[in-house]
Formats: sequence, structure tokens, C-alpha cells
Amino acid sequence: MAALDARDTDDTDDTAGRDADLDDRGGVLGRSHRALSIGIVSVVLLIAFEATAVGTAMPVAARELDGVPLYAFAFSAYFTTSLFGMVLSGQWADRSGPLGPLTAGITCFGAGLLLSGAATSMWQFIGGRAVQGLGGGLVIVALYVVVGRAYSERMRPTIMAAFAASWVVPSVVGPLASGTVTEQLGWRWVFIGIPALVVVPLALALPAIRQRASGPLDPAAPVAAFDRRRIRLALGISLGAGLLQYAGQDLRPLSLVPAMAGAALLVPSALGLLPPGTLRSARGLPSVVLLRGVAAGSFIAAESFVPLMLVTQRGLSPTLAGMSLAVGGATWALGSFVQSRPGVEPYRERLMVAGMVLVAAAIAAAPSVLIASVPVWIVAAAWGWGCFGMGLVISSTSVLLLKLSAPEAAGANSAALQISDGLSNVLLLAAGGAAFAALGGGAAGAHMAAGADGAHPAAFTAVFLPMAVVALLGAWVATRLHARRPA
Repeated sequence: MAALDARDTDDTDDTAGRDADLDDRGGVLGRSHRALSIGIVSVVLLIAFEATAVGTAMPVAARELDGVPLYAFAFSAYFTTSLFGMVLSGQWADRSGPLGPLTAGITCFGAGLLLSGAATSMWQFIGGRAVQGLGGGLVIVALYVVVGRAYSERMRPTIMAAFAASWVVPSVVGPLASGTVTEQLGWRWVFIGIPALVVVPLALALPAIRQRASGPLDPAAPVAAFDRRRIRLALGISLGAGLLQYAGQDLRPLSLVPAMAGAALLVPSALGLLPPGTLRSARGLPSVVLLRGVAAGSFIAAESFVPLMLVTQRGLSPTLAGMSLAVGGATWALGSFVQSRPGVEPYRERLMVAGMVLVAAAIAAAPSVLIASVPVWIVAAAWGWGCFGMGLVISSTSVLLLKLSAPEAAGANSAALQISDGLSNVLLLAAGGAAFAALGGGAAGAHMAAGADGAHPAAFTAVFLPMAVVALLGAWVATRLHARRPA
């Protein structure tokens, strides 16, 4: 009887394996996954287009709303509320499936754009950005849960590569389209026009998600309540990050008060929301989460200063300075495609180490254009290789997170990954901005307005070189993504 039971179990496993093989047939664009894949990639495409288009229109919006002194808050409001949205989305998705947070997130995202586009004051504009950030946080975590539920382990690297590829066209077309609309119709139409694009992702994605990934994992189990402690921690981390961002923009002694209050809120909240051992880079899942933050934070903090450096130090127009980074969208997608190949799976950790070395080298090479004899195309070439490294690393962290997560914890762990990403962006941008301002970088805007050459190259160096060191630290973290094998 025991042998019969064992044989029945083997038959069941074989049947499950055959079903999985049939489900994988045709890949992410096979008949069983086509609508879902197109739908969720369209959602990412919408987010990518918004990020590139809105960034182009933002300076004009701030000027017309008499809100240039509050310009930084238009970005920090998005990041801080998105941190809360990520935690809420993780709990919501683990509790009842990703359909609810995804629908709510897209709705908030579109509503925030409309609020910003209709704003008559800068604070109303910032409020719209905060609503939009809440929606963005809900959406990104819900998408990770969809991938974890609806795609087999073999298919996940491919769909993550598709996510990365969906940024290529927006990174090139977005600034040009947004600039044209802003000049011809006004900046408001950039914000008001994007929500119209929400209809297509909703029509494609939601029915497929309802069919393949909706509802709790175990319908027979009682519905779990929201973890109120994690919700409070999410509020703490959002408020703390916002206070630190504010303090980083104001170097007066009085700014120490919000900085200390922000740190007091943020540190215990982050420790409670990230996997235990994240800050000390414990092997396995904690190091995956830490690496995501180290990679994203160092790269984004450095990239934010590249156009300003090219405009103020080398005299490029803002359009040319922005286009110097456009090649990065293609190389990022290429790196993500490389990590998606089945043959590279045994070498994933080595590829991620190499990716972080490329990121560190690109960040360190960028300020070389502060030397007048160095051609400006060096930045475009270096950033292309850096984006290739980011494509290897970012998509791989997503793949490893889902691989190391139990199905019932996919939402919470995906939220932790995105929190690490968003929080490091806020903290490293604040640190880089403080160093830049302390060395006189704030005068770069005045130089640009007056048409004179910038006189503070050390301010840019103080941003790029520390971020290169942080990225190099990420190469060490990338060696700790798997548990140590027994001797």
C-alpha cells in the first residue's frame, strides 16, 4: 500500500509538471499568458512614460504656479506616499490577491495626475503628486505579486526583462513629446492627457488577473486581518523620509530638528518593515533586499545630477543633456534581457557582481567631464554601460526575491524590496543634495540662468564619488545573495 501511495504521488507530481510545461508553452506571449503579459507590461509602460514626461514638464509647472522654492517637494511627496502604498499593497495582495490594490493604485495614479494638472497653487500640485505616489506604490507591489502567482519560475526572468524593455521607448520619446506638448498646449495637458492611457492597461490586464491571480491563495482559509503594526510602521517610514528630505534641502541649523525627528521615526520603522538582517547583509533574502536599495539609490542619486552638470559645466542645452542619457534605456533593457536567458541562471550571482562593478565605474567616470579636455560623449558611453549593469542587477533582484519567498509572503517581501528601493532613493538623494549645496552647488542654477559657466566642480564631485563607493559596496552585497553551501 505504501508503494502504491508513493506511485500515486509520483503520478500526481508528473501530471503537475506536465501541466506546468503546457502552461509555459509559447512563453509569456503564449495563448495562456498573452493578454496578461500585454496588460501588465502596458501598465509599466504607462508608469515609465509618466516618469519621463512629467519630469520634463515639472520645471514649467513650478514656475507658473510660483512654486520654485517648493520644487523638491513635488518629488519627495511622490516618494514618501509611495512608501506607504507599497506596504499597504503587500498586505492587501497577500490577504485577498493583487487585483484590488492594482485597480485602486491605477485609479489613484490617474486621479493624482488630474489633480496636479488642475492645480491653481503649488501646494495643490504637491497634493496631486502625493496621491499619485500612493497609487504608484500600490501598483508596483501588486504587479510583483501578479508575476509571482501567474508565471512559473522559468518565465519570471522573461517578464521582468519585458518590464525593463518597456522603459526604452518612453526614455527617448517621453521628454520630446512632453516638451512639445508643454510648448504648444501648456504643461497642464501633460498631466491631464496621461490618464486617458489608463483605459488600455485596465481593459487588458484586469480580466486576465481576475482569471489567473485573483483571490487569496487558500480560499478555504479565513481571511487574515490587516497587520495594524505594519501599517503604523509604514506611516512612520513615510513621514520620517519626508522630514529627512526636507532637512536635506535646508542647511540652516534649525533643520536639525526635522532631521532628528525624521531619523527617530524612520530607523525603527525601516527595521520593522525590512527582513531581519537586511542592514547587516545577512545571506539570502535580506541581502537581495539590501542590494536593490544600494543599486537603485546610488544610481538614481548620481543620475539626477548628470544633466545639471552637463548644462552648467560644459554648456550643453537641457535637451542635449537629457538626451545624453537616452541610450541608457536601451542598454538597461539589454542587460535585463541577458539575465533572462535560461543559460545564465547558474551564473546569476556573478553577473550581478559584474553589474554593480559596471554601475560603480559609470558613476565614477561621469565627473571626468569636469575636465575641459575630456569629451562630453564620455558621459553617454559610461552611462550606457552603467545602465547595462543596472539591467542585470535590478531584474535579477526581482527574480531572486520571488524565488526565495513563500507564496503567502510574496506581497510582504515585494513591498520590502520596493521600500528598500524607494527609501534609498530618498536618503541618498538627500545626502547628495546636502553635499552639493554645502560646497556651493546651489549657485549652479544662478550660473545657468545667467548663461555663465558653473564655478563649483567640487560640488558635483562630492555627489558622484561617494555614490560610486556605495555602488562598489553593492558588488560585495551581491556575493551574499544565496545561503552558504555546506562543506
